[in-house]
Amino acid sequence: MAPEILEAIAAANAGDAVSYGDDEHTRAAVKRFRQIFGNDTEAFFTFNGTGANVVALSCVLRPWEAVLCPAFAHLQTDECGAFERFTGCKVLPIECPDAKVRIEDLRPYAGRTPDEHHVQPRVLSISQSTEYGTLYEPSELRDLTAFAHEQGWFVHMDGARIANAAAALGLGLRAATRDLGIDLLSFGGTKNGLLAGEAMLFFGVPLDPQTVHYARKQGMQLASKMRYIAAQFNALLENDRWHHYASHANAMARRLEARVREVRGVRITRPVRCNAIFATLPREAIAQIQERFFFYVFDESLPEVRWMTHHATTEDDVDAFARSIEDALSVYKS
Repeated sequence: MAPEILEAIAAANAGDAVSYGDDEHTRAAVKRFRQIFGNDTEAFFTFNGTGANVVALSCVLRPWEAVLCPAFAHLQTDECGAFERFTGCKVLPIECPDAKVRIEDLRPYAGRTPDEHHVQPRVLSISQSTEYGTLYEPSELRDLTAFAHEQGWFVHMDGARIANAAAALGLGLRAATRDLGIDLLSFGGTKNGLLAGEAMLFFGVPLDPQTVHYARKQGMQLASKMRYIAAQFNALLENDRWHHYASHANAMARRLEARVREVRGVRITRPVRCNAIFATLPREAIAQIQERFFFYVFDESLPEVRWMTHHATTEDDVDAFARSIEDALSVYKS
């Protein structure tokens, strides 16, 4: 975790506090979110991103309603069916080669006459940045959310890496989300320097806040010592630390891209927009590099790997990793 976050947790450990969020740290964090996103923002803290996604979505869905999302969305591929089990609702996955859904992808689900034999779309869920490290441009998001709202759908954003996306786009947090039509935001902290903690943000959603309180408790996301989660967000949002951490992570990804792009045997497969690099290289080279560094093979069939940087990645880290790639692929030099 980032040192300022660790310091904030230690500072919050002084004295006693009322449990379950009735403490000064939680109130201060909620106030910070409202200063950024608007006074009518409802903010609730959870332990992790899956909990934030599932609980937030459960608050705006009835059992016969469904969530539309890209087939590669974390909600669909990496949450072990938590959404379906917890809510009893369906995910309707949409095939999107770059993990970005477009209006044309949504038209088949729009304007249908309600039919009791079929679940009804109610929420469009998108990720920013996406699971492939790609970004929705502001104009794309604005058009997409407008179309969804015309259908009477809410728009949820899985913002596990919203800080990286906002920094890459040169936007503030509100300008990158609410101002573009987002209704619900899972605001990521863990992937931007926090020990643990995410926030569910509701922007003017016509919802009884008690709904979220009960859903969060049932979803096992209510922290008794909530001040330690809230204190982390206070530190993250103070002086735009979120931007500093995210911008550094993005810069380290660009440094790695520059180092490996011309290495014979490496093919970067997707645009590098934030802190993720996707690439293909020989399987034997992957195994050799993984003896020193951990990373995921994202698509075994190619094979395509994913390399991630973060707030604490150093230039020396990047250069050492790049040298290991060069060493593993030295046999391919002409």
